[in-house]
Amino acid sequence: MKVLLLQPPVQDFYNTDIRLQPVGLAYLKAAAAKYLPKIQIVIKDYHHGQGRRTIPLPRELAYLKDYYAKDDKSPFSTFHHFYHFGATFEEIAEDVAKEKPDLVGIASLFAPYHREALRCAEVIKARWPVPVLLGGAHVSAMPEFMLGNPSVDFVIQGEGERPFVEFLKVFPKKQKFKSIPNLGYKESGRLIFNPRKENFPIETLPFPDLSDLPRDHYTFEKKPLCFLITSRGCPYRCAFCSVHKTFGRKCRRRSPENILAEIRQRYAEGTRVFDFEDDNLTFDRKEILELCEKLILAFPQKDLQLLAMNGICYWTLDREILELMRRAGFTHLNLSLVSTNTKLLKGVLRPNRLKKYREVVKDATQLGFKVVAYQILGLPGDTLPSMIQTLVFNAKLPVLLGASPFYLIPNSPIARHCPEPSEADIYKARLTAMAIETRDFRREDLYTLLITTRILNFLKGIPLNAPKVSLPKALAIAKKLDLRSALGAEILRRLLKEKILHAATSKGLEPLSRFRPELFFQLWRKLATITTQQGNTLVLNPFKEA
Repeated sequence: MKVLLLQPPVQDFYNTDIRLQPVGLAYLKAAAAKYLPKIQIVIKDYHHGQGRRTIPLPRELAYLKDYYAKDDKSPFSTFHHFYHFGATFEEIAEDVAKEKPDLVGIASLFAPYHREALRCAEVIKARWPVPVLLGGAHVSAMPEFMLGNPSVDFVIQGEGERPFVEFLKVFPKKQKFKSIPNLGYKESGRLIFNPRKENFPIETLPFPDLSDLPRDHYTFEKKPLCFLITSRGCPYRCAFCSVHKTFGRKCRRRSPENILAEIRQRYAEGTRVFDFEDDNLTFDRKEILELCEKLILAFPQKDLQLLAMNGICYWTLDREILELMRRAGFTHLNLSLVSTNTKLLKGVLRPNRLKKYREVVKDATQLGFKVVAYQILGLPGDTLPSMIQTLVFNAKLPVLLGASPFYLIPNSPIARHCPEPSEADIYKARLTAMAIETRDFRREDLYTLLITTRILNFLKGIPLNAPKVSLPKALAIAKKLDLRSALGAEILRRLLKEKILHAATSKGLEPLSRFRPELFFQLWRKLATITTQQGNTLVLNPFKEA
């Protein structure tokens, strides 16, 4: 029997190039090889390494035309073209037909890209009449919706290794599906969902099988990269997250020895960059310290680069952990702050310890980490003064700002207080859509604050030549760096003088009509200084406004 597992293409304004390795499919292939070695499993990544092409803006997102109207070449650009990232659906159908699999499994990880997964199922079945199985985080969040599609025959909810193996055992016989944990299937037109059960113990899972994935497709700073997942489950209850739908709330961790063995194997294969995709990498203090110590001893040549691009909970960090992480090879620190609004964070069940956050940022920057602080713009219940307060707070710290507009994840706890989403609402569950407006803020506000974070990051990235530098001198430095930086300096100068933000287009500087200068200046007037990522001080007076 031959099974084809595929990662579908996505359609959006942008692509996250360095976070696309289909490690979940690689885990499924490895589990099947361990328990059912006679079954042939082939992974196809139809997303990454397949190019991109511009496609028309979908009608559901037509309202964004005025916001992303300019092909902006400045440092403050947002988005413009809408793309299809990956192989075309016709190419996918043709390739699958050539493979002639007995079963096709499709990953559906994110709500806004569910159409791409379903479209793959549709075109494949039109060319090659094969049963289709769907799995992934979006399937776990909306199993009825996905299984209800006529092109889908089966779904797996939650962690997939055990259900996948058990399903493959009975699939050739086309019977006894009711015994398979986590499986959804159709019987006489009815959707049937079996009870969910625990996965294989995390320590017994084989390392992901990456053999079908070209190593040069997944790189960071031109070096081979692979994903690591060292734990599953999240004990926190953040209302805007649905990770518990897939992994549950019980945190299960692999031993440091098991993790180190996988890193040694990948290192021998040529990998030098490892991205820990855990939800809670540093949750267990003892184990992260032990892992770092083992990595320091195992790789004295210090040619590993370690990342945690999925973010780290700052309240689980301290100086000792940070020191060992830095010595082990961690270079970047992505901290999820969300907001400084205590009342808001309490409402969404998010820990809020600003004193601890400041301490972690201070220690991390002293140790040489590049720190990015993530903020959500437009959480329900938030206000414009609160969002501005958080931006100002981080503008004064040596961090880059990772602000993004809120989007409603289907079946997340916060979604229970919202109307039942339509299919279009699910499709718009992406930060580029800026789909959520309330009586406290409008789309123009989110758009303005998003661009404002880019302006702040531009200033934070200017290599100042003294501990304290005035804004005019900083802009003079920026003008000499490169064309893009020079454009940024000129556009900001004009904004401060004329109170109009321009885009740098092929026709010259053109005004951005949806940008609200008055909102930008509400924030700007609260800043006397900005701290750069290198820790220098950018003094805004006397050039705050013309």
